[in-house]
Amino acid sequence: MLNKTTILAAVAATLSLAAPAMAQDAAAGEKQFAKCKACHAIIADDGTAIQKGGKIGPNLYGVVGRTIGSYEGFDYGDGILLVKEKGLVWDEAMIAEYVKNPTAWLDENSGDKKAKSKMAFKLAKGGEDVAAYLASVGPAPAEAAPASN
Repeated sequence: MLNKTTILAAVAATLSLAAPAMAQDAAAGEKQFAKCKACHAIIADDGTAIQKGGKIGPNLYGVVGRTIGSYEGFDYGDGILLVKEKGLVWDEAMIAEYVKNPTAWLDENSGDKKAKSKMAFKLAKGGEDVAAYLASVGPAPAEAAPASN
């Protein structure tokens, strides 16, 4: 016969397995973004400064859903341009992985083991939260076009 403690433990274990593998907290990501502001700003298309920051890195407004290496007017390094040629698009998971170790990410995704990133900073923890924050401050996803008959 099962007692209440055993049942509660089984329920807790089941719920923990059902939780998403990557916890994402946009509010925590906003705090973490303070580390990114030395190089990056988030400026909306209409010029509204969501986060004032440096211009060493590209503007991160709308980065989630943007083709990698495609921010107009930014001088990207060779490694990221190799990834751009593949047509990859930033999503939250890619951003979280990239910020952990940009050069290692480029090595893996560019096809060039000598690819270097201009981004020397590594964000060992909190990349998922920063990615969630960037997604939350970007433009709303375009509405799907109606299906044609």
